Amino acid sequence: MKKALQYSFLTAFLVFSMVLSLNAQPHAGQQTTGTVSGDRIGGGAGAPVGSGTLLLIGLAALYGGKKAYAMRKSLEG
Repeated sequence: MKKALQYSFLTAFLVFSMVLSLNAQPHAGQQTTGTVSGDRIGGGAGAPVGSGTLLLIGLAALYGGKKAYAMRKSLEG
């Protein structure tokens, strides 16, 4: 039971930290209302970070599932 409680707290922490990290700060020169008051630093296009983050999270979930399946299989026989 203690292990399950630890895992639930860890899962809740990871979910909430991910939600809070999605509240990104506006770019330099951009006000919080969404109007741009000047050029961004660097002036180039931003990197598409969102799709890479989802890809890494998906791969981590697959790896964790594989490890859990292997552990369960080794405990059975």
